[in-house]
Amino acid sequence: MKLSSFSLAAAVSCALTPAVAFTPAFGVVRNNAAALRPTSLSMSDKPVFDQEQFVAESKEMRLKYLEEQAMFALKIAVENYGNAVFPNAMIAGDCVITHLLHRMGYLSTGKAKIMVVDTFHLFPETMDFLKTIEEAYDFKAEVFCAEGVPVADKAGYDAKYGVDLWKEDIEQYDKVCKVEPFQRGLKTLKTDCMINGRTRWQGFERAWIDQFENAPIGGGLAKCNPIAYWTFEDTFDYLAKYKVLAHPLHAKGYPSIGDAKDTIPIPEDGSTKFVDFKFEGDSVPWLDYASERKGRFVGLANKDGSTKTECGIHVAGAEQTFDRDLWEDGKVKNIANSDAALEIKKAGKGSVVAVYAPWCQFCQAMEDEYSNLATELDVDVYKLRGDEIREFVTSEFNTESFPTINVVKPDGTVIKYESEARDVASMKKFVAESLA
Repeated sequence: MKLSSFSLAAAVSCALTPAVAFTPAFGVVRNNAAALRPTSLSMSDKPVFDQEQFVAESKEMRLKYLEEQAMFALKIAVENYGNAVFPNAMIAGDCVITHLLHRMGYLSTGKAKIMVVDTFHLFPETMDFLKTIEEAYDFKAEVFCAEGVPVADKAGYDAKYGVDLWKEDIEQYDKVCKVEPFQRGLKTLKTDCMINGRTRWQGFERAWIDQFENAPIGGGLAKCNPIAYWTFEDTFDYLAKYKVLAHPLHAKGYPSIGDAKDTIPIPEDGSTKFVDFKFEGDSVPWLDYASERKGRFVGLANKDGSTKTECGIHVAGAEQTFDRDLWEDGKVKNIANSDAALEIKKAGKGSVVAVYAPWCQFCQAMEDEYSNLATELDVDVYKLRGDEIREFVTSEFNTESFPTINVVKPDGTVIKYESEARDVASMKKFVAESLA
């Protein structure tokens, strides 16, 4: 293959405008004058042009520019805002950002805060790795988890929300274990600019993001995406260049790391790995466009049947969290505990009991209709919070998921409302038929 002097000159001319002062080596071509000589340049017959070295130097130039661009974005995020917070999942891109913040002195000084959401379903290596980078970069992360559960208390989580919440309702699991603690963390830390590691290379859902945008969170919170324009290959090039601490599961075949329950190696045989800052096996399954998260959310589907690709944190509506109880006012009566619930069953009169969880979006959706039902019935209408007494409501009030509406007959029999229609007319009809 030969490159004409005209095409070469044009290419070099374009490359040098306007940054004429910067002159890379580009293989064995040593200066611009030599590159512009009006002779044909052979890539195969003579060792004039070292293609591999050219590519390597071009990648180095690109990475240098991307680093500077990312650091400039981080400088704006940290110094132009009062409380920049980085929710860190310790995936490859997050490790890059953590290292950049460390290089800039923002971690040890506390100018930028690191926040971590523990879903209680992470790989054990993830929280261990957090301790490693905390020590290496001299910072302490703020860890948030499901509401009402102490950090690292998996047994407490299981007791309150159930071991299989993610199997019963993945959207509720996302809300309880990811979105709500994420939002609570941002609020607690008084965040005004959120730093995160999303990139355009991750897929079509993110293909148009820029380095700064307004997040659909907290009513206009600034959002900084410092590596928005990086490819996944750029990310690993950076990790290798600076010998950056990276999640140990990259060495076991995982390109991205989320919950252990739905994250797998890619390829599944684990043949592609990132070990000692270089790839083993074919890197294409990891580095191809939109391939970074192929091993995430495996086997999970959204309510509409579509394949799950997001955890809920970065989607519109994620800000709609609840920090209050349901049915705080009106005619719906509260059942304080399991003993009180048993007394209602023994009361000898008909009633309606909704077993609910305040964080459940379906319970939230029926709040108004159930309130109106209470005003139209001539029997007592109750609410019973069930997420904290799951075993009890399962055995006594037919509860497998939230909400569960029951009619309690005068003889204490509990009849479950099986319909998904939670409008006043439908519920009222069921009550009348059950108590007839």
